[in-house]
Amino acid sequence: MNVERGLVKTALGYVHYRAAGAAGGEAIFLQHINQQSSALYLELMAELAPALRVVAMDYPSHGHSDHVEQQPAIEDYARCVVAVADALAIQKFSVLGEAVGASVSIELAANHAQRVNKAVLVNCPYYKDRGVANARHAPLKSGLRPEDASGFPLTRTIEFLLTNDPGHSPMQPTQSWMDRVNTAQIDAGRHRWQALDALHQYDLTANLRRMTCPTLLLVGEHFYYVQNRDEFHNKNKNLQSIVVPGARFCMGWERAADVGRHTLAFLRATSPSG
Repeated sequence: MNVERGLVKTALGYVHYRAAGAAGGEAIFLQHINQQSSALYLELMAELAPALRVVAMDYPSHGHSDHVEQQPAIEDYARCVVAVADALAIQKFSVLGEAVGASVSIELAANHAQRVNKAVLVNCPYYKDRGVANARHAPLKSGLRPEDASGFPLTRTIEFLLTNDPGHSPMQPTQSWMDRVNTAQIDAGRHRWQALDALHQYDLTANLRRMTCPTLLLVGEHFYYVQNRDEFHNKNKNLQSIVVPGARFCMGWERAADVGRHTLAFLRATSPSG
């Protein structure tokens, strides 16, 4: 796979992207997980690039994008995606995001509907209210993602992750995967909580209701939010869902073949039920 890389000037500085697949073809934009980067989508890009123009962006303060001191919102990340699409002369595209990236995909589909064909939400979070969000996010900042005395992230071993926070791990993580996550967290540095804090402030439920494009929810069988599958269907009648057997978190990496297969089948269908 030939991966192109570039920078696009946005309202939040220069944003870095990776792209693969033939220019001018049907396009899909990938939005990454909190505290990660587009580097975690290389396997999924390889699955999709033979059929699609695939673009994966680093959020501001993540990967190789410029750092910003102000707290971005999910809406800001979506506007950066649109800026990259404009720079690459891509008018219409589908979107795919995992975890925080799913919320960015929702924002794009809900509030940039004229640009979005279809949306794929991978392991999308769901919070009934801010109290639930607080309960889910607080442990991450209190030891599950360790830092030094200055607040700079420390690297984690696979053993630490599986012992302390298995819910945010693939089923069979490798050192290569852990190295990429550690690198992404170091790249984000003390700004690494920006995407999680943006998710915390985002009204995902209201925007999920506003989406009108065909939408596919992919959720790992062993991921926490599989229990909220019915809630997604209740909030959005254009949504179909698939539970991926034997999967948990970071499916875009560990289960790239499955995510790619389901995504391509969904994009080729003429309707949500097709």
